[in-house]
Amino acid sequence: MANEQSHPRGSFCWFELGTTDQNAAKEFYGSLLGWSAKDSAIGPDEVYTIFSLQGRDTAGCYTLRPAMRAQGVPPHWLPYVAVADADESAAKVVPAGGKVVAPPFDVMELGRMAVLQDPSGAVFAIWQPRKHRGTGIKEVPGTFCWADLMTPAQEGAVQFYQALFGWRAEAGEDNSGYLHIKNGDEYIGGIPPAGNPNAPPHWQLYLLVQDCDASTARAKEAGAKVYMGPTSMEGVGRWSVVADPQGAVVALFQAGR
Repeated sequence: MANEQSHPRGSFCWFELGTTDQNAAKEFYGSLLGWSAKDSAIGPDEVYTIFSLQGRDTAGCYTLRPAMRAQGVPPHWLPYVAVADADESAAKVVPAGGKVVAPPFDVMELGRMAVLQDPSGAVFAIWQPRKHRGTGIKEVPGTFCWADLMTPAQEGAVQFYQALFGWRAEAGEDNSGYLHIKNGDEYIGGIPPAGNPNAPPHWQLYLLVQDCDASTARAKEAGAKVYMGPTSMEGVGRWSVVADPQGAVVALFQAGR
């Protein structure tokens, strides 16, 4: 499972789907994105799916446990951020105004992680790599390419993530209020000026596709719900927002159209 590619600290390094039907998810994302799936046992009745593209890891998938579903956790995509020390990073969360959902723990010999929540409630994870560095492929259709933090507290989010990862926020030239997230010299995501009033604060992940319209139509045919049809922004690209058949929301992005 090891990948040769190393992720800079503070960058998104892994993406994980929590779902209510693992087999259906494998079929949906396989047909939509060309992902292959390999299962590994993680318990008596549980498996963890590693999705791959061109023989390299792209994302993970597991079935939501009964306790999580009882707490109202819906099917969702979760981003992981690469850190040098999971314990050290997790210790910064509460002082910065966030919450530690799951304290740091080892994932076999693969790495060490924690699940965290920012002050507005958006959940994400951190990953201290050992044998598994995270995704091994990017910048081709079928890979994650961007992440937007949907939150009503833009300013507070900037302060929190800067304290945790050293991220910087830069305003665009269009005066829209959208902030670009910069990790070192790389732009990795953004924070719109207002979150979705119909959804709790969350990270909205973007998947790169070759043709947004065709992929959106194919997703719908496979049982997805289209929340936002293909929309273009000059100089940026074209994207849509869909929920897979189990309800996990993701955006499909076509660059430069």
